[in-house]
Amino acid sequence: MTKRIPGLNLKNPVHLLAFGFGSGVAPKAPGTWGTLVAVPLFLLLQDLPLLAYLVVTVIVTLVGVWLCDVTAKELGVHDHPGIVWDEIAGYLITMIAAPAGWPWLVAGFVLFRLFDILKPWPIHAIDRGVDGGLGIMLDDVLAGVMAFACLQLLAYLFV
Repeated sequence: MTKRIPGLNLKNPVHLLAFGFGSGVAPKAPGTWGTLVAVPLFLLLQDLPLLAYLVVTVIVTLVGVWLCDVTAKELGVHDHPGIVWDEIAGYLITMIAAPAGWPWLVAGFVLFRLFDILKPWPIHAIDRGVDGGLGIMLDDVLAGVMAFACLQLLAYLFV
């Protein structure tokens, strides 16, 4: 079951991408569903050389600023919870150079969701202080960076 969102048109490719291929219309926890969409994308990208993975991640992030900005303006809501492209980018950032295997995929998922939901400083300050598509993306980029740092520390300690 999905919820009706005034102004949303999933036939519009910008809205479709910003809403994580439709995952953002989930009635509960759209950010978690959006992050789940990032998992198969990560699985497709994980075997790329590190530089290629980084290039794709940067492109996803930069395009996300525009996608989120346009969609938010068209919906008339600064950061609609259904806009989840930022979660996709944040998870890809978390998983940069992650060790192979399902435990690391899950650990990255959990760490990213924790930082995204709890929004410790400075994530919360950025979430409140930066407007537009950049603001929508930046808090999740930072959550991804913090989750990446934790995942790399775990990898250093346990691999």
